[in-house]
Amino acid sequence: MNKQEAIKKILDQKVKQYNKIDFIEKDPICIPRQFKKQQDIEIAAFFAAIFAWGNRTTIINKSKELMERMDHAPYEFCMSHEPKDLKKIIGFVHRTFNTTDALYCIEFFKQHYKQNLSLETAFFQNHITGKKIKSVQEALTHFQTYFMSLEDAPKRTQKHVSSPLSGSTCKRLNMFLRWMIRNDKQGVDFGIWNGVKPSELIIPIDVHVARVSRSLGILERPQTDWLAALELTDYCRTLDPKDPVKYDFALFSLGVIEKYI
Repeated sequence: MNKQEAIKKILDQKVKQYNKIDFIEKDPICIPRQFKKQQDIEIAAFFAAIFAWGNRTTIINKSKELMERMDHAPYEFCMSHEPKDLKKIIGFVHRTFNTTDALYCIEFFKQHYKQNLSLETAFFQNHITGKKIKSVQEALTHFQTYFMSLEDAPKRTQKHVSSPLSGSTCKRLNMFLRWMIRNDKQGVDFGIWNGVKPSELIIPIDVHVARVSRSLGILERPQTDWLAALELTDYCRTLDPKDPVKYDFALFSLGVIEKYI
């Protein structure tokens, strides 16, 4: 057995161990899993993904808090709220995400869903030309521009929706796209979008995934940035060309749950 075969054997075993229903309870994906309506799933997943840095318990608790402030009906709240209802959002804070950011997101969703049935078009359809977007990199770049396109968009909110153009790993948005697009019938990811195939998704790389990847010798780039995300994803495609981001379960769990290395 050569090195690549050995790594594939280890990672495949970890995917099998963690890519299942039991994983949901302690992961931010448990937030959108509370909903049935697609628009509710999309909005709840977006917030849970955007909040996903730091302690997972805190991420989940803050996501639950925001859903409570939105009356456990995020789509209806965004579309039908009156000015007095927005008072429920005042005071919400999660790390650097504050009330201003939350209120802008709500207004963005309201304006977007007035013209679209799904948030998928915010990523995979150019809002000016109407043309389809066919790559994750282009989708992420477009989404940041589109997201910040409302009049009087607060500049501070842009940092919550990263773009490959800045060199960011776009970890949180790549995780959101994994949730929305990947579907292997294991009950974790939703698989409700088809803008790109699962084979084209990018690994949501963070410091933990990067550390494990470098220790395994499957990531050489010293910086943890967009190019590192591409390099790691390219390697994972050699292990499974159709579903490279399934290895997110293995690498993340090795780093965060098992404290590997």
